[in-house]
Amino acid sequence: MSVTRINAGARMSSAVVHGNTVYLAGLTADDAKADVKGQTKQILDKVDKFLKEAGTDKSKVLSANIWLTDISTWSQMNEVWDAWVSPGNAPARATVEAKLAAPGLSVEIMIQAAK
Repeated sequence: MSVTRINAGARMSSAVVHGNTVYLAGLTADDAKADVKGQTKQILDKVDKFLKEAGTDKSKVLSANIWLTDISTWSQMNEVWDAWVSPGNAPARATVEAKLAAPGLSVEIMIQAAK
């Protein structure tokens, strides 16, 4: 089975397609000064972009892992997530609190989807 890498770099790819499965890297916002809602929106826009490049869309999302630097912002993130998720196609999902790689980042999302 072939492997296709999207936005491949020396350290990681933004997305990898293997067979009929698409794996997205942990994505973060470009504007770390945005609040949790703004960062979540930026990330989900990236998810849409990379899923489209991989030949699929959010209706085929299988699972999502979400990391928040402050779990008390869970409802703010969910407000944006709930407006984004494809109705009737909610994926398996986990959300945890964690320290993220760069200052200012509040949210990181990693997605797996079917083609």
